[in-house]
Amino acid sequence: MRYVPTLDRLSADALRNTVITFRDAMKAHSAGINRLNVYPVPDGDTGTNMARTLDAVVAELESSAPELGPTCTAISHGSLMGARGNSGVILSQILRGIANTMKEASDGTASKVAEALKNASLAAYQAVLKPIEGTILTVVRESADAAQASAADGASLVVMLRAARDAGRSALDRTPDMLPVLKEAGVVDAGGAGFMLLLDAALFVVDGEPLPVPVDVGDSSFDPFALVAHRGEGDVSELRYEVMYFIDLPDENIEPFKQAWGLIGDSIVVVGGDGLWNCHVHTNDIGAAIEAAIDNGGRPHQIRVTDLFEEVAEEHAHREAALKGGSAANMVHRGASAAGMPPVTCAVVAVCSGEGLSELFDQLHVQGVVTGGQTLNPSTAELLAAVEAVNADQVIVLPNNKNIIPVAEQLNALTTKTVVVVPTCSMPEALAALVVYDPEESAEHNGAEMTDAAASVATGEVTQAVRDTNSDAGQITVGDWIGIVRGDGIVCVAGSVISASTALLENLITPGREIVTIIEGAQSTPSATAALRAWLADEHAGLQVEVHRGGQPLYPYLFGVE
Repeated sequence: MRYVPTLDRLSADALRNTVITFRDAMKAHSAGINRLNVYPVPDGDTGTNMARTLDAVVAELESSAPELGPTCTAISHGSLMGARGNSGVILSQILRGIANTMKEASDGTASKVAEALKNASLAAYQAVLKPIEGTILTVVRESADAAQASAADGASLVVMLRAARDAGRSALDRTPDMLPVLKEAGVVDAGGAGFMLLLDAALFVVDGEPLPVPVDVGDSSFDPFALVAHRGEGDVSELRYEVMYFIDLPDENIEPFKQAWGLIGDSIVVVGGDGLWNCHVHTNDIGAAIEAAIDNGGRPHQIRVTDLFEEVAEEHAHREAALKGGSAANMVHRGASAAGMPPVTCAVVAVCSGEGLSELFDQLHVQGVVTGGQTLNPSTAELLAAVEAVNADQVIVLPNNKNIIPVAEQLNALTTKTVVVVPTCSMPEALAALVVYDPEESAEHNGAEMTDAAASVATGEVTQAVRDTNSDAGQITVGDWIGIVRGDGIVCVAGSVISASTALLENLITPGREIVTIIEGAQSTPSATAALRAWLADEHAGLQVEVHRGGQPLYPYLFGVE
């Protein structure tokens, strides 16, 4: 049954409904699109980033006037300011290309909508310094070319949209043939899969065609190629960090800035204009990525850094739940109000995920615990709220994730308190640092002692592969357990969590090590932990073993060896 009679024009109302339908469909399909991740760990977030970008667009639409001009302005502005991740930034440029074309339209005919799709494709390509075929760019371009050819032949709006969708599906299916990394991983491009939902949404609004039904990604028979939305944006870069920020920069300086980024990174997307730009890059040099803005006369702000090897999709939901609570202070866990805390010379603020870790930090006299971690990191404002809340004029901050360190390092300039960041990248490092913490010593003294303690720890983690792929450690099959060493990637593949954990520990335990710390995640079991203890007693009898309940998702065991 049709949702509405077939439309021959895309009105302002129909455009709004298309964007809202697109957002709803993206939310429904985000888990499946997230699974189209080149790296086999359960941490892909393309679908989540696209959905959250669309949330910002819909929120902007809800506060705008219903006419075509305000509608297009809302789509353009909402997508620019709300973009999340590489996929979200490219999606924002696609939406801005459509909105800017439709804004000048007196009538949303098939020809005008096809022109909007073509301009969306051009805008997406222009935003990326080094366009790569086999990504969302290819899918959008071939869809737009088919749309224009169909409209030129006199096709109606609905026939033109079907031609665009057919061409897009064909392009998406061929993305593994264009990018070996997709073929090797057995997936199609995730961003392209997300874009296809836009055309599905348009056909739902224009002709009442049913939307694709989300697949059950928890089913063992899940096949990325069988996604009804179909298809995805694998991150093709081997570069580790995703750096994003807004930059105030004169338009005439943007090309030198993009060229500077081209020397240090890939997956470069720069969108905006009139002095405000939303920028995204994959790089191994975080500092250079930020300095490029300053060197070209710009002012970067709202800086976000993500370690692409450490993303965990469930952290999105965890942090979103916290954000719904209201202010940044709601993400600060503490036993009493700031006034009720005992005064100390130097307090500690730590970032973590998992109730067990939060309770453990409390026991170790951490006064401020900020909920967060991989992928969806706390902002400067959220960390600052925790720093201001603790009852001390000097504060140590434990970021516990490489992504959060650059944000934490801004705090000292934003408060009258003295803030020292101990650059911890994992929970085991934080625990080692807290062993030497003295609340009556200065932040300078604690910072030096805690940094040395954290640096003495080798860390790793165990998780389960979500799909088949190859790795330096061998062939990986869905359901295999993999051991990951920070900085070295996947070092072992095994059929059980115990086998993967012992192989990982063999990699981490080197001569001179004395203590093994095991942090149990939400998926750990008492029997598995007992087996690990027994193995350590047999194979490394001289080591001291400490076990803590962390409760972190997806990673049943985190290890620290010092």
